[in-house]
Amino acid sequence: MPAGAVPPTLLVLTGPTGSGKSELALQLAATLTPRLPVEIISVDSVLIYRGMDIGSAKPGAAARAQVAHHLIDIRDPAQSYSAGEFVRDARAAISAILQRGRYPLLVGGSMLYLRALYQGLATLPPASEALRRELDAQAAACGWPALHAQLEQVDAAAAARIARNDAQRIQRALEVHRLTGVPISHWQAHTRGAGEEFRWLRYALLPPAGSDWNRRLAARFDVMLRSGLLEEVRALHARGDLSEQHSSVRAVGYRQLWRYCNGECSLDEAVRQAIIATRQLGKRQLTWLRREPGITLYPAHTVGLAAIVANRIHSALDA
Repeated sequence: MPAGAVPPTLLVLTGPTGSGKSELALQLAATLTPRLPVEIISVDSVLIYRGMDIGSAKPGAAARAQVAHHLIDIRDPAQSYSAGEFVRDARAAISAILQRGRYPLLVGGSMLYLRALYQGLATLPPASEALRRELDAQAAACGWPALHAQLEQVDAAAAARIARNDAQRIQRALEVHRLTGVPISHWQAHTRGAGEEFRWLRYALLPPAGSDWNRRLAARFDVMLRSGLLEEVRALHARGDLSEQHSSVRAVGYRQLWRYCNGECSLDEAVRQAIIATRQLGKRQLTWLRREPGITLYPAHTVGLAAIVANRIHSALDA
């Protein structure tokens, strides 16, 4: 970029699960248009999968007709999708949106994806299916917290950032170390992302505190069940080519109902565990948000929030 040139602007709307990001994004898009027309880029590791609509709270056809959405329904549940692939696809979408004279609005709660785009990703070795099967077998025998303890021994920096039950990230960190002998945190420390390439205007929703949020998450999951989530999981289960080794099946809500479909627990227990897992995910997302500098936080149920955020964006761009 030439010296003195103003970098293109990226808008970001994030927040923990169930905080109302998708609804606010549509309201914000309507409020910003026509002065600042936007297109939405999904930042969600579950919305990428076809046939996983209810449990992911995927925007429906009406919403996607109202505002163009990108990076939704781009993979079959049997396929993998990495943060590196997200960065590649998001950059392509950002470039195309900017060329159309519009503003990219990144919406979602997959914090790893946002961090990867902002900070960059190291050129890591490709996945080793044999090594992943070995790590899965170890986890089945002793649990992911035990593998997290292994990670602490070889890469304390990565372990400090990864939750003790975050199977996907623990697996990848151990895999990289075993394949290269170099901690993944070292690879990541020597990367450059899009943080300085764009002007980032980042906003996040904060849910109600404590029991109010827990009740909302439980009620939201109940609505998903009544909308056909169990039938959706049963259809995936019936395919016969999916298992808990697939990232899609490990998604919160899906994994717990999958165990019910396997006959491993009762439906009531699966629902209970799904709600607990949803709360845990939300807490991890909140922890990330509160540690991340440069994000403007808003209570999720602020009256007139779309107009407030739109005015903030206009003021930033006019400055």
